[in-house]
Amino acid sequence: MRLCSLLLLCLAAYLSSSYVISPPHMWTKLILTHHWPSTFCGMEVPVCHPNISYWTLHGLWPDKGIDCNSSWHFNSSEIEDLLPDMKKSWPDLLSPMSTGFWKYEWHKHGTCAAKAESLNSQHKYFSKALELYHKLDLDSILTKFDIIPSENYYKLSQIEGVIENFYSVKPKIQCVHPSKNAGFQILGQIEICFNSDFTLLDCEKHLTTTPKGHLDNHIAVDKTSGFSVCDQDVPVYYPTPS
Repeated sequence: MRLCSLLLLCLAAYLSSSYVISPPHMWTKLILTHHWPSTFCGMEVPVCHPNISYWTLHGLWPDKGIDCNSSWHFNSSEIEDLLPDMKKSWPDLLSPMSTGFWKYEWHKHGTCAAKAESLNSQHKYFSKALELYHKLDLDSILTKFDIIPSENYYKLSQIEGVIENFYSVKPKIQCVHPSKNAGFQILGQIEICFNSDFTLLDCEKHLTTTPKGHLDNHIAVDKTSGFSVCDQDVPVYYPTPS
């Protein structure tokens, strides 16, 4: 009887420690999102600064959680050493001199990413996003394989193929759809995904089941930003910088 009780206690301790390590609401995937400035600024945005000829960061989004800690305020002084790179790689296309975009991304996504010890500070979160962005070097890879802004249309499979062949994972590519009868879609956003240990992951691959009635939070972001998944059968326009 004592042995049985001891085994039960050990099992309870193990389950308790497992819960601490992998809580049920912990994210399992990070989405590094790039957007094309010319497309973003062409979406009837009243004030925009599109004179950037490379893919920039939109955000680093965990697949679970949104606005996870409203009391954890953004403080640019904590990332002061990152600001020169932030301004270039993660610019605010609407207000280049403002930190408002980064504040928004921190509150909405960073506070949720911070559930992981590896991202549990503003500096860790923003520096990791920049590290992954530079490590991927998406803009250079697309250029290297002749996916460049052009008046000619691409097949979506051409763009997907370059990314899949080089990184060995499936991206999620989003476009702007001008109208049903436009006959083309505009390349706008590319997501490349990572596991919690920052190894590459297919963006379509879900490690956990999303509870019924819930959507990945980045999907809602896509909708509000005007981007949606590109149509496989519609030509893709990759606009030249304005």
